Amino acid sequence: MDILKTATNWAKAELFSTPFFILFGLVFIAVSLGFWQLGKTDIARAYIIPTLVAGLLLLTIGLGLFFTNKSRITQFEKAYNKNVTTFVESEITRSEATLKEYNTIVFKAIPIIIIIAALLIILINTPTWRAISITTIAMLIVILLIDGTAHSRIEAYHKELKLVYIKNEMKKLQINH
Repeated sequence: MDILKTATNWAKAELFSTPFFILFGLVFIAVSLGFWQLGKTDIARAYIIPTLVAGLLLLTIGLGLFFTNKSRITQFEKAYNKNVTTFVESEITRSEATLKEYNTIVFKAIPIIIIIAALLIILINTPTWRAISITTIAMLIVILLIDGTAHSRIEAYHKELKLVYIKNEMKKLQINH
């Protein structure tokens, strides 16, 4: 099992996934421009700023993740060639931390924020708060969709890293005995 190839494939899959943040960010920005140009009612005009902010946030997330994962591909090869064991151990640590972040932020905090935004739609009857709440829910659903697939990829990658680590430890034990 070539762990460098596995790591590179994982990073390339992330590179494929992150442009969806950019795409949805551009869609939100286009919607904002549409509301700005065509919005005649109070509720339509109330969507201008929230959709623009959501679009810019998604665009920023997408670009940040894209460039981070792009640079990882070359870093993986350098770290792997320097010391395979250290590379595997550092990737296990990084992937565990990422999995914990997903469990805390994506699968707990985001659903709670969606619930709060849904309650605001019910409790506050102004166009601005409705637009903010609905846009927040839409943006967070996009994040859940994209990060749900990213979570499953890093989980599979983490399992492969653990297998490589265990195999390397078993080889060390065989050599020592």
